[in-house]
Amino acid sequence: MDSRPWVKDLLFVGLGLTAVTTLVVAFMPSRTRAEFSVASSRAPDESVEAAALAVDAALAVDQRAAGVDLAERADTLTVARRVSLALVGTIPSLEEIRVLQARPSDQALPWWVDHLLDDRRFADYFAERLARALVGVEQGSLIVYRRRRFVAWLSDQLASHARWDRIATQLITGAGLWTQHPEANFVTAAVKPGADEPEEEMLAARVGRALLGVRLDCAQCHDHPFDTRWRQADFHALAAFFGRADVSLMGVQDVRGGYTYDDQARKQSVEIAPAVPFAPALLPQDGSDRERLAAWVTHPQNRAFSRAIANRVWTLMLGRPLVDPVDDIAIEGPVPPALDLLADDLAAHGFDLRRLIRVIAATETFARPSRSPREHGDPDARLQTWAEFPLTRLRPEQVVGALLQSASLTTIDHESHVLVRLARALRIGRIKGVGRGRAGSG
Repeated sequence: MDSRPWVKDLLFVGLGLTAVTTLVVAFMPSRTRAEFSVASSRAPDESVEAAALAVDAALAVDQRAAGVDLAERADTLTVARRVSLALVGTIPSLEEIRVLQARPSDQALPWWVDHLLDDRRFADYFAERLARALVGVEQGSLIVYRRRRFVAWLSDQLASHARWDRIATQLITGAGLWTQHPEANFVTAAVKPGADEPEEEMLAARVGRALLGVRLDCAQCHDHPFDTRWRQADFHALAAFFGRADVSLMGVQDVRGGYTYDDQARKQSVEIAPAVPFAPALLPQDGSDRERLAAWVTHPQNRAFSRAIANRVWTLMLGRPLVDPVDDIAIEGPVPPALDLLADDLAAHGFDLRRLIRVIAATETFARPSRSPREHGDPDARLQTWAEFPLTRLRPEQVVGALLQSASLTTIDHESHVLVRLARALRIGRIKGVGRGRAGSG
């Protein structure tokens, strides 16, 4: 028996102090926030400014035709708040505002856009917004689908500056286990409860709407009722690219055979080979079915692909699309020249989403006030011609983010106190749960 009982007492006290210290360190702020850099940001990109001017000039044609005058720019803080709500889902903090105000007036907004694009909050927020169009809002079957893993993967792609065509390619061709290869969840999201293979029609519809901005699924059961160009066979030929995709314990693989559908004209089941509904010359002959489809979808000359994402990002930033609905853009019909300018610039610069965002944020259209004096023209005409910034409702997560940020002097982000981050995550998670039943287009 130990003749020195104080040794045990000392050991007990030491272990207790170690435990307390560990807890204190865990719940202390992860660091003392360093002031945001006020050094010169990236050198001004003249091509971004030129692209923004071209977009404004294209919109000005309709503004002149409608006889509306353009009001002066909104103040810097108003525009900065718009950028923040659009890119990270919350308002600027007081410390961010002070740094923003310390910059020269001509550098403030470009710096602010760069600052947010480099913030992990942008990747997280934009990933969730894009995921709503790509896989919907439902959690699906836990056995073969992990929506959170998919959103986290998409966030990592955006944070690493992955090009949009590369992301789209991984979505269409994703293979392997949905836990180890989260991009495969794009395919497994189409597996209905109780089924052991993805629903090809759902995948074709999401490729059409989310990646091409085309509602081909309106021709799923019969020829398109409103667009004579789309036949039932066009939709199912697109779905046939996923006819070999199979889901098993090995994950997503291409092992199944041909694809059949119920032809309403023939009144019988018909097997159909994979084919694209337009621009067949862009479809490569080599590769697997899904690899060929991905190459066709993301081809630089497939304007539908660049138009779709340009229209969607414009919607996320200004609250209203250039073409409405956002997932129903005419393939051959007229579209706003501003949309084609954005789409072509995006394709010419390697489908860089950050550049697309910088171009939109640099336009005078984005910086206009939301309400203008009556003498500036008819309010409806001003709204339709983008002569003023459209008034839009804040999304639930934007409201929560803004309320939490307004109660804190410092920025609430990934470097904030763990309890602050936890409170924000719980509140936003509760809001998302309330709106889970409504699947939106983005």
